[in-house]
Amino acid sequence: MHIQFAELPVFDQDRAKAFYTRHLGCQVAADQPMGDSGWRWIELTFPGAVTNLHLVRRADDTPGAEPVLVLVDENVEATIAALKSKGVEIITEPQEAPWDPGRTVAEFRDSEGNRMVVASR
Repeated sequence: MHIQFAELPVFDQDRAKAFYTRHLGCQVAADQPMGDSGWRWIELTFPGAVTNLHLVRRADDTPGAEPVLVLVDENVEATIAALKSKGVEIITEPQEAPWDPGRTVAEFRDSEGNRMVVASR
């Protein structure tokens, strides 16, 4: 058993899709119309991951203050440096996780205002 997808709330599906494919190496697993609203079923895959991201419509205009997802990466410092070089907002620089000594964590904000954590294994 595994989780097929995690829902990621977005304002603009095309902008979010571009952000995740361009900055985090995601591939498009699905991009299909969902009725007459113009909204689409979009799923993105991360390299080597089982769980996909499903881009869902944000309920309101306010991005959440708490992190939406934790992304696990072998080199948090390099990932954050690459995101920063592309103009992505970095909320916290790489640092040791106070709840898990030896684990590195950092936070950034995606194109839709979602707060995201990148953590080492």
